[in-house]
Amino acid sequence: MTMNDSRYPIYIVSRHRADTRYTSKALEAMGVPYHIIVEQDDYEAYTAVIDAKKVLILPERYQDDYEVGDDLGRTQSVGSGPARNFAWDQAAKLGAPRHWVVDDNITAFWRFNRNRFAKVLTGIFFCPMEDFCDRYENIAMAGPNYFMFASRRSITKPFVLNTRIYSCNLIQTDLPYRWRGRYNEDTDLSLRVLKDGRCTVLFNAFLQYKLPTQTVKGGNTEELYALGTGPKTAMLIKYHPDVTRTTFRFGRIHHYAHYQTFAKNALKRRPTVQVAQGINNYGMTLTPV
Repeated sequence: MTMNDSRYPIYIVSRHRADTRYTSKALEAMGVPYHIIVEQDDYEAYTAVIDAKKVLILPERYQDDYEVGDDLGRTQSVGSGPARNFAWDQAAKLGAPRHWVVDDNITAFWRFNRNRFAKVLTGIFFCPMEDFCDRYENIAMAGPNYFMFASRRSITKPFVLNTRIYSCNLIQTDLPYRWRGRYNEDTDLSLRVLKDGRCTVLFNAFLQYKLPTQTVKGGNTEELYALGTGPKTAMLIKYHPDVTRTTFRFGRIHHYAHYQTFAKNALKRRPTVQVAQGINNYGMTLTPV
């Protein structure tokens, strides 16, 4: 492990985006080791631009066995869940206590401190989040918030407890779950771990710049979202009618999840953990550009 390595393996899930490969480019620029999971018909396109040692082919059985949550079966794309489950199983084989599974349309990662944004160009970005999670017995999932949700004009906490984790997920590998659902699988997994009394941590101190859903060609854009966002919301309500409802947000049908329900889920620090006093910047320094 070098200063540019995260402690835990990083997996990008990708489909039909060898030409853009935003997350891959971002991690390459940061010197971060990773693997990218693609389907067989994409393999040649990706290995033409990415080291073949980093490219993993998704076994088709992961798609055949995937719980899609509707009656459409394989008549349309089952989404990224099968690749996420493959990443989960790969991490388990490695014996990794946690693993990252990351969307393929993230252009950069940022530090947010004292209401200032700083683009991070080192893989050490992931380590503070990993160390924080490892202090506690019951953090099931964590990750950086979206850049667009961090405000320079308001006081922002360094992290938020017990809410959804999207697009860049640090997951406890030995959890008794797997991804499911053709849509909204991030929200579904977040709600399942919270309902079981576990915690999630959404970091505002660390951010991801993810391109908006349905704006990048490839992926699930054409295959899943042609019918709009209504089916996504309906599936989530089918799984979680007790804590979700339909609303209209961001100019379209959307879901609303009542995360306030899980405020009672408290962090449990490991008894052997001692946190050093002072500020640890993990060797990161501000460099004017």
